[in-house]
Amino acid sequence: MHEILTLTLNPAVDVATSVDRIVDTRKLRCSAARRDPGGGGINVARVIHRLGGDCEALYMAGGAPGLTLSAMIEAEGVHATCIGIAGETRENFSVRETSSGREYRFVLPGPVLAEAEWQTCLRHIGEVAVVPRYLVLSGSVPPGVPDDIYARVARIAREHDTRVVLDTSGAPLAAALAAGVFLVKPSLSELCALAGRELEDDAQRLAAARDVVRAGGAAIVALTLGEHGALVVTADRALRVPGVAVPVSSSIGAGDSFLAAMVWSLNRGMTFDETLRYAVAAASASLLTEGTRLCEREQIERIYRELELAGADFVSLA
Repeated sequence: MHEILTLTLNPAVDVATSVDRIVDTRKLRCSAARRDPGGGGINVARVIHRLGGDCEALYMAGGAPGLTLSAMIEAEGVHATCIGIAGETRENFSVRETSSGREYRFVLPGPVLAEAEWQTCLRHIGEVAVVPRYLVLSGSVPPGVPDDIYARVARIAREHDTRVVLDTSGAPLAAALAAGVFLVKPSLSELCALAGRELEDDAQRLAAARDVVRAGGAAIVALTLGEHGALVVTADRALRVPGVAVPVSSSIGAGDSFLAAMVWSLNRGMTFDETLRYAVAAASASLLTEGTRLCEREQIERIYRELELAGADFVSLA
């Protein structure tokens, strides 16, 4: 077993293309499509691998798209284990409108999983010979899987003293936080849904993140705010992390890249400030790449050095 394990219950073959302008009823002549392995945990594993981390991706896949997905993961050199399913792995589709710079993302629900299939996944995690230091639970829950699936995994991991990192939404997010995790990375919309109200400024967002920490939901809340950076909260610290201004080719995978660099840095024993610099650098580097390519290590290291040389300090919030 590797030091970091990621779990993707609902992976995808991500297809990305572009068109000059999106209009209805007409045939739209697109650029050549790019295909990449996708799904939250798989993306996290891809970035950790590029950073040189010791990581394995565990995922569930089936059908011809599942074979394509596995072949692409193998081609990238990512250590991976596939649990086969009867249904066909989904394909997600994104289109960049070049005339406006807008990006449109079409996300399918994924195949229906039988109880025996997702139970096999639970058994696999519970029976590993050597437990990972970190277990990243990332992405949506496919049809047929109970909302508390990540909570069940978190309880298994806690028995092995594995730190659980969570990135999901809706009922699976709430259930997993009720069980307790080490780190959670919600987007603003996800934290708003969890809090049951709009969070219009840093004060309200800080209060909602602290509520999660105080309730024992997570030791660290890393709230990502797109181009506005992030807000990272622990029991004794609250840091405002500014974004980095870069030309944006695609925002797909920026959050996954942020989380991947954060877990990779924590696993290496870096300081909290170093960890956040790497997280910001990875998210920013991901914005530079087209479609679903994700970030490259050279760009991550370049942006990290720029942040370090600039002496960029994170703002501590009361």
